[in-house]
Amino acid sequence: MRGWDDLYPLPVPPSWVPGAAVGILSLHFIQKLLFPYFWADLRYLLKVFTYGLRVEMYRLQGRVVTVLDKFVKLAEKQPHKPFLIYEGTIHTYREVDRRSNRIAQVFLQHEALKKGDTVALLMGNEPDFIHVWFGLAKLGCVVAFLNFNVRFRSLLHCVSSCEPKILVVGADLLGTLEEILPKLQKDVSVWIMAKDSAFPSVHTLLDKIETASEDPVPVNRCSADNLKSAVLYIFTSGTTGLPKAAVISHLQVLKGAAGLWAFGATSEDIIYITLPLYHSAASLLGIGGCIELGATCVLKKKFSASQFWSDCKRYNVTVIQYIGELCRYLCNQPVKEGEKNHKVRLAVGNGVRNDVWREFLDRFGAIKICEFYGATEGNICFMNHTGKIGSVGRTNFFYKLFFPFDLIKYDFQKDEPIRNKHGWCEKVKKGEAGLLISKVNAKNPFFGYAGNKRHTEKKLLCEVFKKGDLYFNTGDLMVQDHDNFLYFWDRIGDTFRWKGENVATTEVSDVIVMLDFIQEANVYGVSVPGHEGKAGMASLILKHNASLDLEQIYKQVVTYLPSYACPLFLRVQEKMEMTGTFKQQKFQLVDEGFNPSTITEPLYFLDNSKKAYVLLTEELHEMILSGKMKL
Repeated sequence: MRGWDDLYPLPVPPSWVPGAAVGILSLHFIQKLLFPYFWADLRYLLKVFTYGLRVEMYRLQGRVVTVLDKFVKLAEKQPHKPFLIYEGTIHTYREVDRRSNRIAQVFLQHEALKKGDTVALLMGNEPDFIHVWFGLAKLGCVVAFLNFNVRFRSLLHCVSSCEPKILVVGADLLGTLEEILPKLQKDVSVWIMAKDSAFPSVHTLLDKIETASEDPVPVNRCSADNLKSAVLYIFTSGTTGLPKAAVISHLQVLKGAAGLWAFGATSEDIIYITLPLYHSAASLLGIGGCIELGATCVLKKKFSASQFWSDCKRYNVTVIQYIGELCRYLCNQPVKEGEKNHKVRLAVGNGVRNDVWREFLDRFGAIKICEFYGATEGNICFMNHTGKIGSVGRTNFFYKLFFPFDLIKYDFQKDEPIRNKHGWCEKVKKGEAGLLISKVNAKNPFFGYAGNKRHTEKKLLCEVFKKGDLYFNTGDLMVQDHDNFLYFWDRIGDTFRWKGENVATTEVSDVIVMLDFIQEANVYGVSVPGHEGKAGMASLILKHNASLDLEQIYKQVVTYLPSYACPLFLRVQEKMEMTGTFKQQKFQLVDEGFNPSTITEPLYFLDNSKKAYVLLTEELHEMILSGKMKL
C-alpha cells in the first residue's frame, strides 16, 4: 500500500532557499550585534526627512504655511474639539480662534500697529496668554514673551531690548508693572488684562474684547512672506550678562512644533503643560506641538507636585512635559496607592538625572521618557528616540549630514576653544567632554538676538576647521560615547542652571555690588547632592572698615532678582583670587563648595523659612545634604 507521502509528496524548496534563510538570520544577528539601533535610527531619520520634505514642498509651491495657519485650518476642520482645558473650563479650537480675532480687532482699532511691529507680553499661564499671542500674530506682529520672574532693572532691560510698541500685562502681574512703570519708555503703550485701571495712561483690554468683532482680520496682515522672518522673541540668559531676546523665526516654530509628533504623539493625545509659557518648551513644543497634532492641551497656572497625578487622571492626560526638577519633585512626594493608575504614556523634556529617571519609571509605571536637547536660539537639536537612560539623544552619519555639528576641545582656564598651532579648533575623542558647536548654513541658520548685534556675533565661531566656515557656539559641553549617544556634561561661561532656569552670574554680582559695603562679588554655581543643576553661591569682599549686613543683602537679592537667581550660599573672603587673564577665579571656589568643616571663612545660607541669610553650621550643612532642608 502506498504511503501518504507517495500520494502527496511534499514540495522540495529550491536549493538556494536554506542558504538564503541562513543568510537573512545571520544578517539579523549581525545587525543586532553591530548595529543594535539601526531600525530605531531609520524610523527617526525618516520622520525628520518627511517633515523637512513637507516644509520644502510648501516652499517650492510658493506657499508659506506657519503654525498659526495650521491652527486656523484646524479651527475650521474641528471647531468643537477642545484645544485648551484650563481649571476645568474647556476652550474649543473655534472659541480660541474667535477670541484671538477679537483681540486682533481691538488692537487694529485702537493702536497704529504695523506688520512686523513688536508687542511684549508679560503674563502667566492662562488662556488669554494664548489668545493675545495668536491675536497679535494675526496682525503680523512679533510677540516678545517676558519672564514674569524677572524684576526691576532686568525687566526694564528686556522690554527696551526688544523695542516694543505695546506692553500687555496680565491681571496678576500689576504689582510688577507698578515697579517698572515710572522708568518705562514713554513711547511704549501699556495695556492690562482688566476692565478698569488705577494707573494713569494705561489702557484696559477685557472691556474692549467684550464688544469687539469676531471677524478675522485681513489675511494680508498675518500672512508670512518668508519662513525665516521673525515671529517671536524668547528671552534667554545665554552664557553671560542680562537676558537676551532670541529671535525665533517661523521655521524654528515649525521645527519646535514637530517635536511631539517626532516622539510618537498623535491627535488623540491629551498634553499636560505645567511649564511657564514664556519658555520655548511650553510655547513651541507644547502649544505648537498640540497644533501640529490637532490635539488637546491641559494648561496649568503653576506646577503643583501634589496635584500633578490627580490632574492627569481627571483629564485623561497621555503626554506630559517636564524639566529635570519637575521629575524630582514628583519622586519626592509621599507614596500613594494607585500611582501607576493613569494613562500617561509619554514624558517629553530635558534635564532629568539618571537616578531620578530610574526612580520615576519604577514608581510611576511604563512611561516612555523622551529626553531631548535644544537651545532656544540654537540651530541644533538632539532627541533620545531610543529611551537610553541619561542620554539627550544620539547621532549617526546621516543625521550629521542634515545637521552638521562637532564637539571641540575647550580651555577652561582661558574660557575659550583650544586652537592648534595652525589656528584651527580640534575635535575631542569619543568619551571626552567637548564644546558643542553646530554649523551655520542656509538649511540651519542662526537668527541671533534682537537689539544687539554684538551678542549675536559673540555666539558665532569663525574659521573653526577651515577658512570661511561658521559655527554656532551652544555654550554647552557634551560627551559622545562609542555608541554615538550624547550626554550633557556642563555649561561654560558665566552661567549655571538652577530650578530649570539659566542664571547669569554677572547679573547676580551686579545686583550685589550695588550695596555700599560690598567691594566685589564673585558668583558661581555649586553642586548640591540630590538636586539638578547648580545652586548659586557668592564669594564677597567687603569694603575697607565695612561690616557685613545680611539683612540688607537679603532685601537686595529678593527685590532685584528672580527667586531662582538668589544665591543660596554666601562666603566672605578677604582677598579675591584672579586668573592669569585677570578674571575672577571660580574653579577652586566651585570645587570647595559650601562645606563649613573644610572652609575656615564665614559661610551663610539663604533660609527661605526665616526669610534671612543664616550662619551655615555643620549641622545645617548635614540637613542640606540629607535633603531635610528644602532648597
